[in-house]
Amino acid sequence: MADSMMSKAATMEIPINSNGDSRNLAEDDSLEQAAKIQWSLREKVGSPAGLRDLQQVMVSGPNLNETSIVSGGYGGTTEGIIPTSSIKGSNMHHASNNSSMAADEATKGIAVEKFDIMKKWGLNTYKCTKQMISERFGRGSRTVDLELEAQIEVLRETKRKYENVLHLARALTNHFYSMVQTQHALGDTFADLSQKSPELRDEFGYNAETQKLLCKNGETLLGAINFFVSSINTLVNKTMEDTLMTIKMYENARLEFDAYRADLEELNMGPRDAVTMARIEAAQQQYQIQKDKYERLRNDVTIKLKFLEENKVKVMHKQLLLFHNAISAYFAGNQQQLEQTLKQFNIKLKPPGADKPSWLEEQ
Repeated sequence: MADSMMSKAATMEIPINSNGDSRNLAEDDSLEQAAKIQWSLREKVGSPAGLRDLQQVMVSGPNLNETSIVSGGYGGTTEGIIPTSSIKGSNMHHASNNSSMAADEATKGIAVEKFDIMKKWGLNTYKCTKQMISERFGRGSRTVDLELEAQIEVLRETKRKYENVLHLARALTNHFYSMVQTQHALGDTFADLSQKSPELRDEFGYNAETQKLLCKNGETLLGAINFFVSSINTLVNKTMEDTLMTIKMYENARLEFDAYRADLEELNMGPRDAVTMARIEAAQQQYQIQKDKYERLRNDVTIKLKFLEENKVKVMHKQLLLFHNAISAYFAGNQQQLEQTLKQFNIKLKPPGADKPSWLEEQ
């Protein structure tokens, strides 16, 4: 056991140098020093203190983090020492380089994609602007659907008229609301004067009752008018506006279609060499794409115009009947018919002060 331990200790102290080189004096000196160390260990191993020293040497062996790799070829005169820490640093350096290269490639890919998008957008804008100017000065041709164009013009004119109706109905609501508030204040004043003027108590009293009844009927009529205004506003600013947005998309698609059509016609009129044929083929593909888009949006506009007309008739029939019955019942003084009109159209009036938050919500 002692011999094996001594051989291990001796091996730890002997570095691995070049093999078989008799001309290397440094190697002979190291071998001689190793032999001396081995002889001294044999002298000391017989004693307990020597054994403890040997065990301490074995325990406190070389640190793996500081281990060097000594390499040398057979018969070589030099030895190469490569620290292990340099290997770790080299690996980390390569990994960071790879990650930075991947990030650069991704950035370049995004930049190229954005450049292509901007290039296509710029080319499309140029073609459409050229087509628009040509149409405005009468030098270019445009695709026209006479029936659809007439329906679109009717819709725009109808929207302008309905916007005027909506404006007047809101003005009526504001004025009538002011009148109802005035009637309410006048009724309170008459009621107060009937208490303070005994000689005119009856006269002030029935005038106060009349104003309160008018105020109540006025609030009922306001509920009907507000419902009328809300329905017209939805029809004009949502339903019609949605259809007009689709029409705007259709008109843009028509302009793009005519622009690419004119571009294709211009190329077909030129020479037919290899370069031009490639450009004609690409223009033909773009023309077909724009044609499909134009036809799809034209069908969408036709369908929306049809449904809009049906919806408009249905909504306005209901709202005009409501407006007529409510106004007639109010000015006829028929409170029962006025309330029946609101029930017929499922209109629920908010009680006074319903819009104000409760005292619990204010806390």
